[in-house]
Amino acid sequence: MGRAAVLLPEITRALERFATVDRIQTRYAGHATDLVAEADLEAFDGVIAAGGDGTLFEVLNGLYRKAPGERVPLGLVPAGTGNAFARDLGLLPGDWQKGVDLIARNRPRKVDVGRVQTRSETFYFLNIIGMGFAVDAGRAAKKLKILGNAAYTLGTLWETIKLKSYPLHVEINGKHVKQDNVFIEISNSRYTGSSFLIAPDARIDDGLLDVTLLSRLPRRRLLQLFPTIYSGRHVQYEEVSTFQARQIRIHAPGGRLLAPDGEFRGHSPADISCLAADLEMFAD
Repeated sequence: MGRAAVLLPEITRALERFATVDRIQTRYAGHATDLVAEADLEAFDGVIAAGGDGTLFEVLNGLYRKAPGERVPLGLVPAGTGNAFARDLGLLPGDWQKGVDLIARNRPRKVDVGRVQTRSETFYFLNIIGMGFAVDAGRAAKKLKILGNAAYTLGTLWETIKLKSYPLHVEINGKHVKQDNVFIEISNSRYTGSSFLIAPDARIDDGLLDVTLLSRLPRRRLLQLFPTIYSGRHVQYEEVSTFQARQIRIHAPGGRLLAPDGEFRGHSPADISCLAADLEMFAD
């Protein structure tokens, strides 16, 4: 049983102080997407994701299986292992009561949404999508999920020992970048893994996605760089390149796994675009 499930009765009672709540608990991966997509939301003022970034990702994609006029505002109650996107709403990991308070104020604002088109599917993200080292570290962190937020740090350090690079060809605002690369991260919000300030200049409502590339470097150099990701100072390293863009196209390498919002879905090549002010969320 995950921590969101343990907290669910208390979260529900807090929500019921100001709203009528129809609570549904997910049973398997992808269930939240199906539940939201199939639900008749006409009588509701919003839909709330209580959990981590993975739950938020599923609820978002359920909303985007509906026509634009059928989408209601989205609320977030951070109660999962990873709550990176919540940081841009002013919510710390586990700060579920403040998440409820934001929803109670009923002041939805428009935020940007990332859209991903691969050869076989389309899906959406709010936080970040990565490829390369980010996927490897995320997989390692999943195995250590029982350790909570520390799982992301330990997973990253473990993959540093096995450091790999790959040839990347990416098109950013029409500019072609080709290099031997460790990772690409495309961010809508600032944090990943709850505590890594991967894109310090990202804003969830600026109509842009922030791209971070890390070129090939020695393992020792990566270990020097790693602590700076908590403060965002990694962007000052010469091996790190940053861009802002509305459209990004990953041409190569083909068939590499993608990691949207801490999940694993889709493979390169991929077209990634920013849908500016496309979704309402309960936020300050």
